[in-house]
Amino acid sequence: MDDWITALTELTGTLAGYVWGVPSIVLLVGTGLYLTIRLRFIQFRGFRHSIQLISGRYDRSGDPGEVTHFQALSTALSATIGTGNIAGVATAIAFGGPGAVFWMWITALVGMATKYTSCTLALKYRVIHADGEVSGGPMYTLKNGLGMHGTGTAFAVFALIASFGIGNMVQANSVVDGLGFVIPQASEFRLVLGTVMAVAVGLVIIGGIKRIAGVASRIVPFMAVAYCASALLILILNLDRIPAAFMTILDHALNPWAAGGGAMGAALQYGVARGVFSNESGLGSAPMAHAAARTSEPVREGLVAMTGPFIDTIVICTMTALVIIVSGAWGDARPEALQGAALSAYAFQQSLGAAGAWVVGFGLVFFAYSTIIAWSYYGDRSAEYLFGERAVMPYRIIYTVLVVVGAYVPLKLVWNFADIANMLMAVPNLVSLILLAGFVRELSSDYFNRHNP
Repeated sequence: MDDWITALTELTGTLAGYVWGVPSIVLLVGTGLYLTIRLRFIQFRGFRHSIQLISGRYDRSGDPGEVTHFQALSTALSATIGTGNIAGVATAIAFGGPGAVFWMWITALVGMATKYTSCTLALKYRVIHADGEVSGGPMYTLKNGLGMHGTGTAFAVFALIASFGIGNMVQANSVVDGLGFVIPQASEFRLVLGTVMAVAVGLVIIGGIKRIAGVASRIVPFMAVAYCASALLILILNLDRIPAAFMTILDHALNPWAAGGGAMGAALQYGVARGVFSNESGLGSAPMAHAAARTSEPVREGLVAMTGPFIDTIVICTMTALVIIVSGAWGDARPEALQGAALSAYAFQQSLGAAGAWVVGFGLVFFAYSTIIAWSYYGDRSAEYLFGERAVMPYRIIYTVLVVVGAYVPLKLVWNFADIANMLMAVPNLVSLILLAGFVRELSSDYFNRHNP
């Protein structure tokens, strides 16, 4: 059994390396850069108005949709503010060096334009059923906006598969990995922990988007504030080391004499891969949550959505990265075996003692739980698109069972699986964004001309 898992891990690792090669990186970052220019730097000129929208100032109870702007953002953020912020950053630094963080920033900045475009289109082409339930996302954009039904189906298939990896097994696996550092005995009870998580997930996802959004809008603010407060405390205690930490990041990303050519390449690859994993810009997942927003203005939800990569990567991932660097967890002192969530837990422990490791351990539980329930919605919208409403409940049952599987299988295998699935669903989504960029520009100009916020 172990030999079979080792062989599968090596095979998926090779495939992930090809999938996340230079062409894929150019496609993801290049699309974000293209949309940034085409939409006249919407992520900067529309940022203030996006905060006004999140505050509820423009909410209208009579508008079509199922959830508020804030609940839609919370659901999307609960899928992104998760193990990517703890385990993803740590694996990026462990395998790609500190320079990987710089490329995570780049994916977030251009990714804001990508997410704005995809979520605006998701609102424009969503389908509202007779019972008021909403279905939306890149598959509907491809089908209704471009007449590319086959490509829309391909996206839904890849999203369905990806939900089992990035949204499910990666999360469950990282919880056990992180708790195993805090409580060594936890690793011996993987199946028990996986079963407990599965039950907790099943109790929420059976209720659909309204219950998911309700839970997410409570968990996300709490967990984000608690985790960031702990990270901020560590950074304050190591204030004098922060400038050097930023220089280390920039040196290893851009200075071949400091990092070496191979190290710079690894930083680029892991930085973009983990950046996309963290904020999901370009994947096409978040539009499925934002499509349910209660609004008649597609541009408004696009503006709300684009704050996601900023909060997730520019703020929270940067805090994790700085803690890992200033605490000395990265470098010669780092135990070689520590990767992923365990490395983050070690970094927090270096500054806050056992309490720091507990912050990461329990943060992972909340982060992963909210991510799992949010991604279940993405998967069931894909299942509904492919097979009809009758497929939703069987999907949710299978999804719940796979939480147990994810808690048991090896870390590297799960991450490889997630990386492959991520890129497969990103390609058809990016095609729709490039082809409809001009239309989104027209929608944006019309909105800002009418409202001038």
